[in-house]
Amino acid sequence: MNERNRKYRIDTDENKAFMKELTEDLLRFGHSFPSPGGSSWYLGDDGTPWTDRNRETWITCRMTHVYSIGSFLGHPGSEDLADAGLKGLLGELHDKENGGWYPGLTPEGETLPDKQCYAHAFVILAACSSLLAERPGAEELLQDALGVYDRFFWNEEEGLACDTWNTEFTVCDDYRGLNANMHTVEAFLAAADVTGDEKYHKRAGRIIDHVISWASANDFRIPEHFTKDWTPDLACNREKPDDPFKPYGATPGHGIEWARLITQWALSTCKAGDPGASRYIEAAERLFGRAVGDAWNADGARGLVYTTDWDGTPVVHDRMHWTLAEAINTSAVLYRVTGKASYADAYAEFMQYLDEVVLDKENGSWFHQLDRDNHLLTTVWPGKSDLYHALQATLIPYHEVSLSIAPAVRKAFGYRITL
Repeated sequence: MNERNRKYRIDTDENKAFMKELTEDLLRFGHSFPSPGGSSWYLGDDGTPWTDRNRETWITCRMTHVYSIGSFLGHPGSEDLADAGLKGLLGELHDKENGGWYPGLTPEGETLPDKQCYAHAFVILAACSSLLAERPGAEELLQDALGVYDRFFWNEEEGLACDTWNTEFTVCDDYRGLNANMHTVEAFLAAADVTGDEKYHKRAGRIIDHVISWASANDFRIPEHFTKDWTPDLACNREKPDDPFKPYGATPGHGIEWARLITQWALSTCKAGDPGASRYIEAAERLFGRAVGDAWNADGARGLVYTTDWDGTPVVHDRMHWTLAEAINTSAVLYRVTGKASYADAYAEFMQYLDEVVLDKENGSWFHQLDRDNHLLTTVWPGKSDLYHALQATLIPYHEVSLSIAPAVRKAFGYRITL
């Protein structure tokens, strides 16, 4: 194996060094995210804030999560940056009258309408990570976030979460979606790791069982959009196929991401050697295989396409950075769990594509959207909104698979993982 190939191969010293370099580059890139009130600016191509865009709650949460992890890694300034994000989540983004969190603020400081499950799941994740980092206000934030989520979003009878309320929490939209439920699983796994409350593992498992059932009935292409009674709406947004949150068709990146979360859940819930885990690992492998088979180099050029139709034919050919990040994560995780060389080989391919195409070696961070010819595109994700997917991709391959990433990094650096 030559030196260049070693740079992309999992468990080589060269790959570990490359990942450390990427981690530090990302953490340096995001230092300008906090606005004066703490909510996150949307970052531009070189990390300069775009102050004419909305300051989104989900981005603020992701950056708080990222710099909480940065504090475990010893990255300078991480504590202050995490505290800035917490200031925004405890302050200007929080709805003190109706409870919960606004989706964000306009450039003029006006609140955006509605209450999103997606954003509230990220509040839980940010609170968990910042609590592990022992940041002031984190425990208060976590208790509030879990309470609001339990009251308004979680449906115990269905074992799933609804998607969107109006601002006052009086009218729930009929749309149901799996993107919010996927990040709910991520949040619940983090909550279980941080609080020790197994209720959250059980809830995550209930969501996962639904997803596996829907996927297995659809050739392991996961339906994304549903009606109020959880009937799949396979034609949703056919006329707007590149929607950033509700794209038409199958989203291979989500199939890949679900595969990783299912694996984490199985290993965190089932005891070592438990045959019950094998069914979930098998489902994760099938989801990953289907998604990568449909999306990777699917149109004659390198990269993972954004969406496909229900037969696996690409619909939106754009390459999104988050899809690659999840492919790096999940190939590494499945290699750890199964020992299959095919996953190590896939990881190496993804890493080489990252290095040669997706890394912005001039301005830092990763290009967030490329077209089918791997040229920069800004129709869905202009600039570089946040660091969450990319940073996790530099860490998950080398940390404990059964733990959420913040507890796993904290544990690896010698901290206690429960408070």
